[in-house]
Amino acid sequence: MDLTELNRATALPPAEVAPADSTRWRDIVQALSAEMAMPLTSALERVQELTSTGRIDRASLRALGEELRQARRTAMTGQQLARMASAAGRQSPERLALADVLRQALEARASEAQARGIAVRLSLQPAEVMADATLLFNLVDNTLGWALAHACGPLELQTDLKQWPVHARLICRFVHLPADQSANTAAREAAHAGLDTMDWRLVEQAAWACGLTAARRIEGVTTTLTFEFPRTVNDTMEGVSAVELGEGHLAKPLAGNHVLVVASRRDVRMQVRDALRNMGLIVDFVASVDEARDFCRGGLPQAIVIEAALRGDRFNELRKEVRTSGTDVAFIEIIEEGSTFEVSGFGGLNTARVGRDAIATSLAPALTFELAKVA
Repeated sequence: MDLTELNRATALPPAEVAPADSTRWRDIVQALSAEMAMPLTSALERVQELTSTGRIDRASLRALGEELRQARRTAMTGQQLARMASAAGRQSPERLALADVLRQALEARASEAQARGIAVRLSLQPAEVMADATLLFNLVDNTLGWALAHACGPLELQTDLKQWPVHARLICRFVHLPADQSANTAAREAAHAGLDTMDWRLVEQAAWACGLTAARRIEGVTTTLTFEFPRTVNDTMEGVSAVELGEGHLAKPLAGNHVLVVASRRDVRMQVRDALRNMGLIVDFVASVDEARDFCRGGLPQAIVIEAALRGDRFNELRKEVRTSGTDVAFIEIIEEGSTFEVSGFGGLNTARVGRDAIATSLAPALTFELAKVA
């Protein structure tokens, strides 16, 4: 069997191609359709009444205008979603101060916050990230627009650094229901449901395009939204800093690097696929260490990502074979529990580790870091 045949034999079947992505877009289209249909249905009823009676009062005319404007805003949001999706694969990452981007977005939204009577409270720690400037600004701007639309009191914005893994964070917190309605169960449920607008979909899409996770937590009448930035400029990592990666190895595109993923479980394969989809890598999947050894005989990849459950004597033999070949290959292990990234060479580890809960946020930077060490 030649390498081409082997690639075909070990590739995921068509039914497994990015179901998470297709499901996400299906949900977005459904939400977009519903949000447009509601004001347009009401507007159509008013137009039909106008056609029937030849009359419309000023209140109904104002309502008709607002319904049409609402439908237009939703349609424009749909256009933004489409543009953001196409821009996700054409990024130009650069070193950015997160607090500066937040201040710029706040300046753009200052009149809106003033008109709504929303005070903004800032708690900003220095934090630098590697990101596309336009996409990052869009993320912050859309987050502010969504938060201002729902805040019933001061808007709290915070930037800080999570200690391990060292990730910059952007945190947005606000009360989404007035205090005098907090005891009303129906009002609380309506306020919670009201947060899931197309503006929220835009925030989710912007976070996805930037390679971030958006963790939204609702406690009582308070909403807290936290973004973590896996590509954080950090000079404390052993051997090479994120700044050096950004100015050196990351300046060389990773596109074309070959990664072999050894995972027997479909859900793990899909998590890895989603985490690496925007890196321009060549990614192949096999379900066992024996298949991985056969694959490597046809040509070694630059990195091997393996599910921890498959590690054992056969994998150790594979690793020995790789070492004796004289080719440097990065190894990353997906451990079953945890949300951290441990670099190889740190604390005696000879293989980098990424917790399964951190695949979405940490696998891509972990792979970037490990590939830089063997480049």
